[in-house]
Amino acid sequence: MGHGWEGVVLKLMRGRDFTFTVTATEPPAGGFRRLTVTDGGLLAATGGAHPTMWVRLWFDRAGKPHQRAYTLVDPDPEAGTFTLEFALHEGPATDWALAARPGDTVEATLQGTGFTLPEPAPARLFVIGDPASLPAINSLLDALPATPATVWYETPPGEDAEPPLRLDPARHTLHRVERRGGALADAVRSGLPGLLGADASDAYVWIACDTATTRSLSAYVRKDLAVPKDRVHALGYWRAA
Repeated sequence: MGHGWEGVVLKLMRGRDFTFTVTATEPPAGGFRRLTVTDGGLLAATGGAHPTMWVRLWFDRAGKPHQRAYTLVDPDPEAGTFTLEFALHEGPATDWALAARPGDTVEATLQGTGFTLPEPAPARLFVIGDPASLPAINSLLDALPATPATVWYETPPGEDAEPPLRLDPARHTLHRVERRGGALADAVRSGLPGLLGADASDAYVWIACDTATTRSLSAYVRKDLAVPKDRVHALGYWRAA
C-alpha cells in the first residue's frame, strides 16, 4: 500500500518505514484491543525506546491511505517486540485491530516522536489525557515510578468501566471527567492551581488530549500559572469532528 502525499511529506521529514507483524492478540477489554507485534527492526534502528514513544500506522480507508499514531507499550528491545493498544471507536484503525490475527502485518512510519524526560526529575507530576493517550500516560507513569502524580482523565459519555491506567493508590490520584463540552478543561482549571501552589518549579505538566483542549490548557498552564516552558509537554492526540 502506498502512503500517498502524507507519506511523501514524512519521507521528506526523514520518516523511516517499518513493517510490524502481529504475534498475539487479546480479546477487547476496557474499551481497548491489545496486539503484540514484532517491530521490523525499529527498536534496533533507534537504539531502544523512550517513554511515550509513538509511531504512525497505515490503514486503508475507501482505497486511500490513512494514518494514525500509536504508543509503543512495554517495548522489549532485545526481543524486538512491543504491544499496541487500540482505543475502540468507529474507523479503519479499529476495524483492522478487531480483525487482526497472528501473522497479519501493518506498515508504520517513525517520525516526530521525540520526547525526553525532564531534568531534574520532577517532584510532582500532573497529567491530562483521555483514551487516545492512555498508553502514553502509562508509559510516563512507568518512567517516573517514584513521582507522585495527579491525573485528569476524560472518559466517553456513559463509560462506567475503570480505565486500564497503571495507577498506584499510594502515589497517584485520579480525577475522572466525563466528556462533555469543555468539562475536562474546566476540571483542570478548577483543581490544578491549588495543587501547584505558588512555586511550580518542581512540577511537570503533561497534556495529551484533543487538539483544541491541549492548546487551551497548554497556554493556560504556561501563561496563567507561570509553569516554565521546559516543565510543560503538550501534544494534541486527535481533532474533534
